[in-house]
Amino acid sequence: MQILTHLCCGPCTAYPLRTMREQGHSIQGFFFNPNIHPYREFKQRITALEALAEKMGLEVEYEREYGLTEYLRRVVFHEEQRCRLCYTMRLEATAAKAKQIGADAFTSTLLYSRYQQHGAIKTIGESLARQYAIPFYYQDFREGWQRGIDMAKAMDLYRQPYCGCIYSEQERYDKKFRKGKK
Repeated sequence: MQILTHLCCGPCTAYPLRTMREQGHSIQGFFFNPNIHPYREFKQRITALEALAEKMGLEVEYEREYGLTEYLRRVVFHEEQRCRLCYTMRLEATAAKAKQIGADAFTSTLLYSRYQQHGAIKTIGESLARQYAIPFYYQDFREGWQRGIDMAKAMDLYRQPYCGCIYSEQERYDKKFRKGKK
């Protein structure tokens, strides 16, 4: 099966890519992440993904336009639902691209992360599958969490310290600040 895979970053791509290839699937990557903040982080993630793509022989289409404004327009005043809105934004672009290129299915490396809401990703993916008439390929890649980390380290890939959005960045640093205050 040819699967268009939404790629959030290089480190989260390593394990799912290897796994799906071992299952006999043909994988094409799609980098679309308007949520990432700041711009330097956005560029670092592209650079890390380019390194992984070269090392693992992965064809990737990159949306290099920095889409933070559109992301913020969708989530401001809806911060409690920001992850669902973000998943929808990224998965919808992937479903549309998969349909356009004639892929057999679409999926996302978001399914590798222990920190993402798998139930929401699966529900949104399945809904978009119906809307775009292309299957959503769901697989829980979290079982390979440590193997993926080890693979990323072996490839010397930049490993980001937060999800990517401005809100997750704030939460990361607020936690450290609270620990320092105690």
